[in-house]
Amino acid sequence: MVKRSRSRRAAEGAWGLVLLARVLGIGALAALILASGAWASWRTAQHVMLTKGHDRGTVTLAACGDSSCTGPFAPEGAATARPKVTVSLPVRHHVGEKVPVVIEPGTDTGVRAGLGGVLFAWVPLGGALLLAAVVVGGGMRMPRTAWTLAAAGAALLGGAFLTL
Repeated sequence: MVKRSRSRRAAEGAWGLVLLARVLGIGALAALILASGAWASWRTAQHVMLTKGHDRGTVTLAACGDSSCTGPFAPEGAATARPKVTVSLPVRHHVGEKVPVVIEPGTDTGVRAGLGGVLFAWVPLGGALLLAAVVVGGGMRMPRTAWTLAAAGAALLGGAFLTL
């Protein structure tokens, strides 16, 4: 058995602390990225997923811009009709189409309903998953976890693209 000097043992211990600090710091950064993506997604997703008490119906598109369309709201059930509701639609739609929406409380803004609306609401989380995959793979050197995060993010973004 080779006896190491006290200074060498201290340096090896310090290097271990540096590696531990790197893993903890990068892990905290990845967790922050994922939490911010989930928080940004939940602002819209709560209206689509938890629809009790929200006005549901369809919007007949009357005018469309680059990223949003407006039109009259035809309610389902006991909701009230509205003459003009704005819906954010990332994919080009045509005037006259009917889009199922859920109205955000206290506004005249509609969020697309159904599976496409749910997946579109979670798009920020999909982007956060892809970004966290790069951070985990490069900073923490955990390639399997990184590929899993990337696959989940790509599946979410691909699903949103295909359903809209």
